[in-house]
Amino acid sequence: MAQASSPTSTRRDPYVDFLRAFSLVVVVVWHWVFTILVISETKVAPLNPIGFLRGMWAMTWILQVMPVFFFVGGFAHRRAFDNYEKGTSRRFLARRLRRLLPPVLGLIAAWVAIGFVLQVVMDPKWGWPAVILVLSPLWFIIVYLVLVAIAPLGVRAHWRWGELVVVWLLGLAAVLDVLRFTHGQSWAAWANFLVIWGLAHQLGFFYDRLVEAPRRTGWALMWGGLFALIALTNMGFYPRSMVGVPGERFSNMGPPTLAIVALTILQIGVVLLVRDFVLDRLAVDRRWKRLSGWVNTNAMGLYLFHTTGMALVVAALYLAFAYLPPAEPTFEWWVTRPVWIIGPAIATYPFLRLYRRMTAPSPAVKVDSHA
Repeated sequence: MAQASSPTSTRRDPYVDFLRAFSLVVVVVWHWVFTILVISETKVAPLNPIGFLRGMWAMTWILQVMPVFFFVGGFAHRRAFDNYEKGTSRRFLARRLRRLLPPVLGLIAAWVAIGFVLQVVMDPKWGWPAVILVLSPLWFIIVYLVLVAIAPLGVRAHWRWGELVVVWLLGLAAVLDVLRFTHGQSWAAWANFLVIWGLAHQLGFFYDRLVEAPRRTGWALMWGGLFALIALTNMGFYPRSMVGVPGERFSNMGPPTLAIVALTILQIGVVLLVRDFVLDRLAVDRRWKRLSGWVNTNAMGLYLFHTTGMALVVAALYLAFAYLPPAEPTFEWWVTRPVWIIGPAIATYPFLRLYRRMTAPSPAVKVDSHA
């Protein structure tokens, strides 16, 4: 049985910061570089090159890093909650909701306003689909907010039942997939948004114990997750890709399936195995440390505004040169990939500066280092 820990240090964990930064960079660069935009007079829709190129699905086993995001979030929330005295759940929730809700609601309001202006000025059929596409990465923030809201319950369950909570969540994820796919219960698919990402979040509560465990623990998790993922994706049912691919019967990500549970276990194993190497690099290479620090400082702003920056580049190229990117991965699409790193990065940067100014804490306010 897991016991309530004593208040923990507020000192930042450099490896957790690195994982957060690495995951965020992967997500942002994936959206910028590997999004194929299908733009017409009636729609704006995303595709990706995975469905066009044989074997490219294997990249998603490495680059679909949302499990690491939620794992790191679980560690941060448990540590922050442990630093509060019992009975301060409202304080825990209020601090996090104040930090997350205003920028999310502000961004949604801004893009909804842009959508209305487009309808009044141009009345385009593609207007609202484009707004929805820009805001689509916010699904992560919505799920994360729900997990923040129930984090006090999760931490208390961790204190009382420990590993059993993980077993229950894993079992529930499997049962929900059976209800979804065998019995046609569509609600079960959406319930797994909370259960599967909640499982990754709950596993983050064990971070301290996992990094102190023998190295074979990391190997066991990695091989166990890998074998499970290979089995699940080669039985002719679960897709091999860990992102949505046009033409597949369903996506492993939206809503998440049992394959994402296997991916979570695999990635946590890898995270444990590379920890010593990364900490050594952070200790001796200032570039690694500076990049990790910068990304963590700008994490929320970068995630919120990276699709806005990309949208501005698409609009600028069309207005200036009547250019639209290819709607499939042609040679032209591939050779222009560097443009879709540099352009959106430049367009997003002013929003990061504005966001930092608007959210800078008062000198008198103590900031939770693991928020």
